[in-house]
Amino acid sequence: MKRLAACALPAAARALTLTLTIGLVALFGGVLGGLAGCDRPSSKASFFATDLTGADYGKSLSLTDQSGQPRTLADFKGKVVVLFFGFTQCPDVCPTTLSTMAAVMKELGTDAARVQVVFATLDPERDSAALLGAYVTAFNPSFIALRGDAEATTRAAREFKVFFQKVPGKTPDAYSLDHTAASYALDDQGRLRLYIRSTQTVPEITADLRQLLAGR
Repeated sequence: MKRLAACALPAAARALTLTLTIGLVALFGGVLGGLAGCDRPSSKASFFATDLTGADYGKSLSLTDQSGQPRTLADFKGKVVVLFFGFTQCPDVCPTTLSTMAAVMKELGTDAARVQVVFATLDPERDSAALLGAYVTAFNPSFIALRGDAEATTRAAREFKVFFQKVPGKTPDAYSLDHTAASYALDDQGRLRLYIRSTQTVPEITADLRQLLAGR
């Protein structure tokens, strides 16, 4: 009997130790996993736009707005940002995109106050601060325009993987620009989240922005 009791006790102890070890691993694993995920946005939502959550680009922006004030992504923290790169003499996709976003802002109602539409020019040679200000606010008074010198413009475009190049016209000043025809959405923490195609509809964009506003 003593031998059986002596054998049973270590087995029970081993089982208890194993149970406690598994419990501690699970506990600390959950805590560490939670900490690791603190800075990561949730991407459980299903978007109409292309989900860029976790992308390693689109993390910085340093340009000047139409009032001459330096701007970075940090200035827009707390708001969902829709960023589009274009130019004021663009004949089609630029005015269409801004018109679409103006309609989206109306659809958002009171939530529009938590969204900032930003238009960054790819044509600083012709797009002065005054021209940009008049251009974007004609679509919606809350829209902001950004510009920089040639170097800053190229740096910003590269950061967001935006393609652009001059297309010569009949005169040196009559050139056009080929450029990426899409917008980017960043969440209220300044993290790149969505690639919004120019073909997306007002209801689709509105639905996607509502999800970002809800923290998804």
